[in-house]
Amino acid sequence: MVVVVIISIVIGVPASYLLARSDFPGKRLVTVLFLLPILIPPITFGIPLATTMYKFGLGRTLLAVILVNLVPSIPFVIITMTPFIEQINPSIENAARMCGASMRQVFTRILAPLLIPGILAAGILVLVRTVGMFDLTFLVSGPQSDTLVVAIYRAMTAAGGGESRQLISAMGVVYTAIMLIILVIALRFINPTQLVAQVKESRED
Repeated sequence: MVVVVIISIVIGVPASYLLARSDFPGKRLVTVLFLLPILIPPITFGIPLATTMYKFGLGRTLLAVILVNLVPSIPFVIITMTPFIEQINPSIENAARMCGASMRQVFTRILAPLLIPGILAAGILVLVRTVGMFDLTFLVSGPQSDTLVVAIYRAMTAAGGGESRQLISAMGVVYTAIMLIILVIALRFINPTQLVAQVKESRED
């Protein structure tokens, strides 16, 4: 799942920058399209995605799990990072360009240090969401590519004796503890009301 986090950040952060700094016709529509995987139930697009994965022989593989989880994860990074980028004064970037800095230098030396809290928050929240994403993972995963939530479900449905039930309970406690720790860390970097406001604004658009 770390791979999902890394790819989501690599794609989502530049996309967030473009949405935050650019003004073009249809910008609101593009934003809404990005957010659709977050606003609609995962099962509605998960079944067509799973059908496509199995059609190309990717079903029950780790690659399929990564690809389907990227669909909601990248928009999640965008909705998290866009407010962080909007809070940075564009004059800082303009001043750097006037001094001869390239776009890569502006991003790596000026924007990146300022965006570290947002990137950490986005990465942690994507990790929590991906680990807890049951629908998409269950549709395309197999014994070698299950996440913890799916593994708990499979163990629960196949459980027969008391030892299995105890194992399932232990897995559930471990999962809950891990998620609580990750969420506490995430809340140090991001204001939840900011995310809610952003989602409401996107729905209104």
